[in-house]
Formats: sequence, C-alpha cells, structure tokens
Amino acid sequence: SQRADGVWANSAYCGQTGVMGLAIVSLLAHGDNPNWGPYSPTIQGALNSILSRMDEDNGYLGSSMYNHGFATLALAEAYGEVDHPRLGSALKSAVELILSAQEQNPRGAWRYSPSSKDADTTVTGAQMVALFAARNAGIPVPEAAIQKGLKFFLDCQTPDGGIGYTSSSAPNAPRTAIACLILNLAKETNSKPYALALDYLRKQPLEQSSYQFYYLYYASQAYFRASIQDWTRWNQANIQRLANLQKEDGRWDGQFGPTFSTAAALLS
Repeated sequence: SQRADGVWANSAYCGQTGVMGLAIVSLLAHGDNPNWGPYSPTIQGALNSILSRMDEDNGYLGSSMYNHGFATLALAEAYGEVDHPRLGSALKSAVELILSAQEQNPRGAWRYSPSSKDADTTVTGAQMVALFAARNAGIPVPEAAIQKGLKFFLDCQTPDGGIGYTSSSAPNAPRTAIACLILNLAKETNSKPYALALDYLRKQPLEQSSYQFYYLYYASQAYFRASIQDWTRWNQANIQRLANLQKEDGRWDGQFGPTFSTAAALLS
C-alpha cells in the first residue's frame, strides 16, 4: 500500500512522519539487509519522504512533536544500517531540535510544538526514546537532558505508581508503560519509582479501551526489559490476540489507521 513517494496511502494519518517512522522501524526490525534486501526500496522511499518534510532551518520533522519524536527514532535506527547520504546530518539536526525545545520549556520536557511551554508524558516519551536511540547511534546527547526528562516523569507519578498526563493524577496503562521503558533505558531499574510503575503496569489488562496499539508498542518493550517471566506472560497473550485481530491482507486496524497499527503490532 506504499505509494511511489514513500507514503502509505491508507488513512488520514499515513503521510505523517511519525507513522512513516514507525513503519521504517518495523521493517528494520525484521532483520533483512536494508540496502540489498527485499524491503530496501520500501525503507529508502519512506526515509526520502520523511527527509523531504524536514525544515531545513531548524530540523523539524513534521507537524507535531509526536511526529518529530517517532521520525527521529527512525532516523536513529536507520543510521549506520541504511546507506543514505543525508541520514547523519538529518539525525543530528533532529536531535538538536529536540534539545532546543526542551531548553526553552519551563518543565524541562516537551509537548505538541517545539515552542510549547507546557508538557505531557506521551510527547515527552517519544522524545526521550528518540534521544536514547540517537545516543546509541553515536549522536551526542547531554545527560542533563535525560535527567530533566526523567524528573518530569517522576513529577507525574501517582502514589500507586501510575503515570499521569500532565501531572500526578489520572494515570493510565499506556503512559505508565512509557515511563517503565524510559526508566529502564535510563538504567533506573533499582529505583522505587520504577518498581512502583512496573507494579502498576502488571495490574493492567492487555485489552485497553483506547490507544490499544500505542499501548502494545510501549508495553511490549517495558515487559521485555522487565523480566523473563513478565515477557513470557505478556508475549503469549499478545501474540494470540494479534493473530485473532489480523486481517486477511496482513494489516491490523486501529484508531490511527492501518499503517500505524500494523507497525505497532509488528514491533510488539
């Protein structure tokens, strides 16, 4: 369902850089050689489409920081694997945009635009994961930026371990899964906040009333990094449910369209 311009033309969200980014990450995760394998043209086309949308002045990828975070993640995962002349400079610019947006944010985190003065844990999670991936790829990321992002998450943690949206109230499973992953990536697994968040997450059902595939994407990573027991229990139930939900043509459907849902399902 990918068009010649690299976009997946199957929903209102398909042309967004974040959706294309997660699709790229799911293709890379399959393990084929991205330069010579069967999905090389697909990956290259999607990368070209993302890069064509980059603001050359400030490195902004797309129309929101949600999109920017997931697109930056894709560039970081592709960097060093995909033979593409613009990846290095584009990834560096995208990371600099994330860092500059954080610097001017009073809460040390992120929201919908680079100039936002408020913050929420979902947008912040996308930027944090992108920063970790970029750092793993060799792009300099100050530890101070990571610590400020972590502090924001902890400020939004409720007494029962769950994570709220903009404050320490009304926690839910998807946001808590994000926090578990971020704390794990930051090597904070021996901390009390991590233990509380993981305990909260374990009590949540596989089936979520909203943001189902978004939840699967983050929760799978959180459980995979938690323990063998957590992962085995989660993975068996997730695979069975996804097998029952998959359509005849291979896609999964969800509220953000089949490209996002299929990418998130495959990554989970």
